[in-house]
Amino acid sequence: MTHGNALTSFMPVLLGLVGNQASLRGGVVSQVQDRWQSTFWTGDRWGQAESLASQAVADDQFVTADGFAGLSIPIAPGADMATSAGRGPGSAGTGAAAGNLGSGQDILPGVGSDAIVLSIDGKPADSDTLKMLATALGRFLWLQRNHQNDARRLWQTSKMLQHAAVWQQLDSDAQLLASMADCACEVLNCERATIFLWDKRTKKLIGRPAIGIEGGVLEVEDNAGIVGEALHSGSPRWWSAGGTDEGRVNRRIDQAQNFTTRSLLAVPMVNSRDQVIGVFEGINARPGDHRNESFDAADVRTLTELAMHASIAIDSYRTRTDLTETRDRLVEQAAQSKPLIGNHHSIQEIRRNATKVAPTDLSVLVLGSNGTGKEVLAQHIHYQSERRNGPFVAVNCAALVETLLESELFGHEKGAFTDASDTRVGKFELANGGTLFLDEVGDMSAGGQAKLLRVLEEKVVVRVGGSRPIPVDVRVIAATNQPLQELISAKRFREDLFFRLNVVSLTLPPLSHRGDDVMELAEHFLVDFCRQIGRAVPTFAASARDAMLSHDWPGNVRELRNTVERICYLTTTDVVEASDLMMSPSATRASTVSPTMDDVDGNLNSATREFQIQHIERLIASCGGNMTEAAGKLGLHRSNLYRKMRQLGMPTSS
Repeated sequence: MTHGNALTSFMPVLLGLVGNQASLRGGVVSQVQDRWQSTFWTGDRWGQAESLASQAVADDQFVTADGFAGLSIPIAPGADMATSAGRGPGSAGTGAAAGNLGSGQDILPGVGSDAIVLSIDGKPADSDTLKMLATALGRFLWLQRNHQNDARRLWQTSKMLQHAAVWQQLDSDAQLLASMADCACEVLNCERATIFLWDKRTKKLIGRPAIGIEGGVLEVEDNAGIVGEALHSGSPRWWSAGGTDEGRVNRRIDQAQNFTTRSLLAVPMVNSRDQVIGVFEGINARPGDHRNESFDAADVRTLTELAMHASIAIDSYRTRTDLTETRDRLVEQAAQSKPLIGNHHSIQEIRRNATKVAPTDLSVLVLGSNGTGKEVLAQHIHYQSERRNGPFVAVNCAALVETLLESELFGHEKGAFTDASDTRVGKFELANGGTLFLDEVGDMSAGGQAKLLRVLEEKVVVRVGGSRPIPVDVRVIAATNQPLQELISAKRFREDLFFRLNVVSLTLPPLSHRGDDVMELAEHFLVDFCRQIGRAVPTFAASARDAMLSHDWPGNVRELRNTVERICYLTTTDVVEASDLMMSPSATRASTVSPTMDDVDGNLNSATREFQIQHIERLIASCGGNMTEAAGKLGLHRSNLYRKMRQLGMPTSS
């Protein structure tokens, strides 16, 4: 190590204790890389100073020549030789520096050497004087070296922590490993670095980044070369060119890369469970004032620490990747578990509109009779949206009394009311980042409607008994079987809330209006339930199909699902007959004119009036009670439809 600047200020003070500096010739001679040179000198130069210093260090005793005396400068007691960074090969203390780091064949260049050479009035300095100076210089140089190494260690640690923070944000393994290699090159001051991850199944070490290798990936046997030694020994291994162990390096890889490996350091990578997951390798140390072209003991410690950070980051990345894949798989399974089944033109139109609205954050109002599948449609929209990885939370507003509605939707703080023994998170908070499905929103109380409107507009909830506003990022899909327009006219539903929810409206038709979708749904439920209970899937006989297609299905898809579930559990034959359906004959659609027409007399006006009543009733039912939509299909304005219904004697309040 170069001590010139520090010694220039310290040596004159130290030599002043010996005598007049004008009568002194000499200084400090240090081993710098592979040669000796004077790092401080006073008086006329003496050409044999380096030779005398080398002999003093080699003999580790007081030596004299041509009026000069020389003595090696001892390392201060208690010095950490691995950090007291002289780097000359073959110097004293080499074995001690490397003793705790590897086997004999892996001895690192050790602690460099210094000697003091001094002549007083043309005579060699006496032994006692030289020992006093050497001891003081040893302490000074040790402190100075530690200071320099501490500064370098601080810089290296700061760089490693900066890189490690970035690693947690990367979502590509190629980027992650490349960033780790860049960090190693920076803190070790080496030309290249490679991370070898261990594939135990194939007994291969997969190295990346591999510059010059096609695909940037290098595969080697897990027992090959120095990286194989580091892997199986669980301890660092290193190598420098010029020795007798050339065979430890695969020169064929050098040839393929048009590259020459001059030095190499490899340390095992161990995760938090004490499992070796690979090897971190640094290649070709760049020479500097603290070393030659070989890696040293301080580099071993640095790369070992870096490998620890890298192992944690790789484990974290693998965990995130596994969790993401598991989440995506579960989301896909959830999306497939309740598909929007049907090929009727009305369902195809709903599916197209749902696909259009799904990527947006627009509020959706789903209309339809009970059992038509409003929640299934809401889930279909959710799983096709950007929020598909977030929660889907369903709330049945009809099941909540007004006193509990606010607590259920917005949460409450501990002690907010008598039974509030703990803090509770509301549905809006639970659905944050996802979708909140408000079923039967038409049955919500007036007070609940006002509070819901405030949250929808402000995107903020306040728990019952609390004062802190909590921002929420929620998409709301509402559903009802109620005619909201009529409820608004009757002052039972807020018009402003209706317009806030009814940004996009989708109406599900009754199952009886969906034609062959009945059998498509039945086949789906049949396969699903049979798989759950582990029985062979039966087939529907022609009689069963005719019965199902002619049934009115007043309970819609829910009734069909229950019917098929009953079949799966109660029938044992391979063919389902009409008798197995156990459906009420009174609910079966007649193939001719409706029974109500049987009572109509032959008068044409009476028959026409009865037909109009039934036609309007069926059309309103198919629109899920949406009078505006029904009027549009009839070619009428909504007010004209109400007028026509009153003329026919039809009720208009429900």
